[in-house]
Parts: sequence; structure tokens; C-alpha cells
Amino acid sequence: MSLIKNDSSAGKSSMWQPQHAMASANELRGWRTAASSLFLNNQPRKMEENRCGNEDGCYRKSLFSYQEQLGNFKWCCYKRLPPAELLPRNEVMGGYIFVCNNETMQEDLRRQLFGLPHKYRDSVRAITPGLPLFLYNYTCHQLHGVFQAVSFGGSNIEPTAWEDKKCKGESRFPAQVRIGFKKKCKPLEEDAFRPILYHYDGPKFRLQLSVPEALALLDLFNQKEL
Repeated sequence: MSLIKNDSSAGKSSMWQPQHAMASANELRGWRTAASSLFLNNQPRKMEENRCGNEDGCYRKSLFSYQEQLGNFKWCCYKRLPPAELLPRNEVMGGYIFVCNNETMQEDLRRQLFGLPHKYRDSVRAITPGLPLFLYNYTCHQLHGVFQAVSFGGSNIEPTAWEDKKCKGESRFPAQVRIGFKKKCKPLEEDAFRPILYHYDGPKFRLQLSVPEALALLDLFNQKEL
């Protein structure tokens, strides 16, 4: 017996309704049971027991397969950058500014790795070895340089860098690139470098740099060389 009832008057199809009005209560219960089984069988069921490090020797259960699916879902549904944060298509990228604070800056330099949130993934992937890079510390409002990319931009080059405390093993800044020092200079104050940058939405500035913008920053850092 078909489970789909065609309503010729409304031109619509109704799911989970018997074609005949004489369906018994047992048949209806059978359909509901079948639908429930399909739903439950598709849920992540695999679980792993991990020993806790306390004296009681308790166990904790983690839905690791479900967490893995959530991680994949994040990458499928990441936010894209608005056009204001991207260079025009006809412009060549001449440099890139990464962002940090006093806490993350030390990890940036220790790992020789720069990173940004998910939504910058495609933008960072455009980075090629040798591209000039800069690091903006928004805690002290200074621009540090001059760095250069020593790898292509990618995703999760080091998944444990800037680890998310809520999701162990996942980075808060998975759009990453390996870096090296090109030239050690004193940092630039905001009143020196901000006039060069493209601004949008108030004080926000575009992280991708055009060739003229990158050259202008390099000229400023040449005056601050140590």
C-alpha cells in the first residue's frame, strides 16, 4: 500500500498518510514505529570510554564520532568575507596583515605561525611563500614587521595552535600560514600606518593589502629598522 496520498483538488502530496481511509490503528502504529526506527538508526551511536585522571577511577563518555561530524560541519558552513574585506578581483595582493593581542602574539612568534578565524580561510589560502606579512596587536595598537610567508596559506597547519578550550584539539584560528622574519624593525604606531590602509565600517581595515599599500608600509618600516 502506498504511503503517499495524492490530493488532486489541492495539487499537493501528503506524506505518511494511507491511500485508503480504512487503514487500521495497527497499521498507523506500524508506520510511526518504522519512522522512529529510521530516525534513531541515523544518529551517531558510537561512543568511547576514557579513563579520568582522578583517584575514583571514574569514566567519562564522549561522543567522539559526533564531535568529528560537528567539526566537519563547521568547515562546510563557515562564513564568507564581505566584499569590503577583499581586494578587488583585478588587484594583485601585495601583502597581508594578521591580527593578535598580547596573549596570542607570544604564541604567534614562538610557533612562527600566524592564524585567523574560519571566515578568512579562502583569503589566507591566497598567500604564497615570500609575501610580506605584518602583525597588528590590537591590545597596544601597534603594527609589527616585517615578516614573510615561508609556506602557502592553508587550513589547520597546526590544529593545536591557539587551542579552543571548549573544543579540545581544535584551533580558534585555523586559517594559517608559516612565517619567518624578513627584517626586524620597531613597531609602527596607528597614526603612522592607518592612513595607508583601506578602512570600512568605522575603524576596521582590510587585512589584504594591495601592492601600493604593502610598499608604503615597507617604506615606513625601513625607517624603523633595528
